[in-house]
Amino acid sequence: MELKKLYTAVGRLERESNGCGHSCPVIVLGGERYMVDMQEMVVWTALNWRISKWDDISCQCDRLASSLGGCVARPWDACVNRLLIRGLLVSGCGETEFDALYDLLSSLGVIPTNGSAFVRGVSAAKLVLSRRITMKQAMKLFHKDRRTDYESRVMRLTHQALLSTAEIIKCVEQDVFSLPSEQVLMEKVYGDSETTCQNIASMMKNSRSSQAVTLAVANLYLRQQIIFERIST
Repeated sequence: MELKKLYTAVGRLERESNGCGHSCPVIVLGGERYMVDMQEMVVWTALNWRISKWDDISCQCDRLASSLGGCVARPWDACVNRLLIRGLLVSGCGETEFDALYDLLSSLGVIPTNGSAFVRGVSAAKLVLSRRITMKQAMKLFHKDRRTDYESRVMRLTHQALLSTAEIIKCVEQDVFSLPSEQVLMEKVYGDSETTCQNIASMMKNSRSSQAVTLAVANLYLRQQIIFERIST
């Protein structure tokens, strides 16, 4: 049986000014700043807030590159592989789609995005004025995100601590709603004699809350409510 594989981007995009007064995009991940060329930026952007199969990546990159008017100098596969090696893209695999999704997300840290109404308003205005989106599409930026119970629990926990998807599943399993300190986190998540940061992903995969929490994390990500970060072990 051929394994299913899924891909996404990690980190956040910022702009950095050089000594000549010019700015360039950088990807911030794990406290490090990564420079990428324009074609690699297209790949990273195409996979940011998306979870894609390998065969879909080239089509997404072609559409984005076309909208930006940029030229393609080398195969997209080469850019994807370079970003995977650098850790700016991640992949997950498994016998089923869910297995691949869990493998992709289980060890990634989940960070809420902080888009205020003012920031969303400025972004909407810029997009409308540049004719990138219609006014009707822009108004969707002001709609309050409607969350399921599991999505709300994920957001509540991730506002208190940097947690991986597997750690969030463990918190849900333990009915943990509050993480006031690192000590409480360690007691609730790693307080038993078996769980470690190295094995928690495999231990939580078949737990009763695994599918619901994993899908909640995936849906929040696709709705741009969270980003992913690497967690050092």
